[in-house]
Amino acid sequence: MTDRAARVVLDRLRAVEWAGDWDFAFGHVKSRRVLFREYLRRAAVWSRAHGGEGSWLLSDVTPYVDPGFRLSPAVAEELAELLRSSSDGEVRSTCSGAVRLAELRGRRPEAFAGLPDLYEPLLLFWERGGEFARDDAGFIDLTGVLIRPGPLEACAGNPPVTDLSDIVLDALDGDGRVTYYTSADGLRPLLRRCVRRDGLTDQSLGRDLRWEPTDLIPGSDEAVRGAGLVTVDELEAARLIGQEHAAAQPMP
Repeated sequence: MTDRAARVVLDRLRAVEWAGDWDFAFGHVKSRRVLFREYLRRAAVWSRAHGGEGSWLLSDVTPYVDPGFRLSPAVAEELAELLRSSSDGEVRSTCSGAVRLAELRGRRPEAFAGLPDLYEPLLLFWERGGEFARDDAGFIDLTGVLIRPGPLEACAGNPPVTDLSDIVLDALDGDGRVTYYTSADGLRPLLRRCVRRDGLTDQSLGRDLRWEPTDLIPGSDEAVRGAGLVTVDELEAARLIGQEHAAAQPMP
């Protein structure tokens, strides 16, 4: 049945606490920001592939992939019921797109060749703390942090984050303002400095993707550079954590 994947997405959407606990959402703010930025990258890639550049941000891409596509009647009815609970147009559009694209994949798999799973980062984003909202200034509120999406070309150029497993996403979350470091030669573990109201904590990423105390980050920027460390943004940190996760997996 081609609607099986669509029903899986519907079940995931029904389980989301859209206006859920603020503390839960804020506790996942860093992974949610990475997931949202990865969704933006994938949306830009999909729009380029299927000619949807004029309406690529937070939309349903299925009309560009297959203008004649229609959901199975039973799935369409269930989707309509789900969407009645949301008043946000962009949330409704992307929820619809996630369900519709899941069913379309079963009918036209060739349209998906070489393309990333578009809505999976957004589904995980919702599952880790509920909905987003856009303000009048063009910012998107991810609960606890605002981002302003860049243009399509900039989003398409973001480094891809391909490992979206819970262990990788959980490793991104942490209290305070976080700065990531790695060595220019790639021989040291990923490091991070968390600055909180009560002080700072320096940590290194262990092989089990748990953060451990470290003294490998010098105190000043000059000393950091002298130690051969470079700062990386959260997307690059997510990629490096994913590499560590892959390296820790047993050989088949």
